[in-house]
Amino acid sequence: MLAFFANIFGYLLNFLYEIVKNYGMAIILFTLIVKIAMLPISIKQQKTMKKTAKIQEKMRIIQDKYKNDPQKLNQETIELYKNEKMNPFSGCLSGIVQIILILSVFYLVKSPLTYMRKVDPVIIEQYTNEIKQEGNINNAYPEMSIINLKGTSDENVYVDMNFLGLDLSSVPSQNLQDWRVYIIPALYVLTSFVSMKITTSMQTTNNQNADTGNSNELEAVAQANKSMMYLMPIMSVSIATIAPLGLALYWLISNLLMIVERLILNRVQKEEEEN
Repeated sequence: MLAFFANIFGYLLNFLYEIVKNYGMAIILFTLIVKIAMLPISIKQQKTMKKTAKIQEKMRIIQDKYKNDPQKLNQETIELYKNEKMNPFSGCLSGIVQIILILSVFYLVKSPLTYMRKVDPVIIEQYTNEIKQEGNINNAYPEMSIINLKGTSDENVYVDMNFLGLDLSSVPSQNLQDWRVYIIPALYVLTSFVSMKITTSMQTTNNQNADTGNSNELEAVAQANKSMMYLMPIMSVSIATIAPLGLALYWLISNLLMIVERLILNRVQKEEEEN
């Protein structure tokens, strides 16, 4: 399934690369388009977060009223969510979508000749065997070796990986002596903390604006969403250290766009509530 999505994304990334002729710029444009496509999910997620805080008092009343009747409690809880037109687990679902997206893009940047450039597998295998015999193969990312060693003589396997002086084919864990490979991952970590800070602040504000009570269900959902919020950056950083820098660049730009998106959506929703 991940290979399928990587192949689909590859068509878009290659289209952008053919326009700008630079892998880094193509990734930035690709990230922007993906973020725009995901905007409806982001809007729904943010609205759900606000609704969750607002219905906590209603949930508390239901729990007090039916605390000795679990079946009726479940029925009333489902009815409450239905009346409020919300899915309390939509945040988790959007997290799952993001994980699938992360791993699909990892497949894409891991094998850009296969998924982006659509190079004949026979040619890729031929070059891989040649480089292996020469002893210069990167076993984890053989297509990066092909691009670096064969791209200068064969345009079919050439990809301009230079971005602002950084080689986006470099892997941090394989280039520990080159401090430049840490620039993009470090910026990604920094923007991740900023993004989490904004999200936490928004959730705190929503809870303060609502008449909150003790809702085990809502607290469980909130805890699940919070765990997902912290899990994804940790998982992403772990992958970024063993993946080509192109992946870290995608995550960095995605984080920057997410910060802008959340600030704008929060302001728009505040204006809607005031009106």
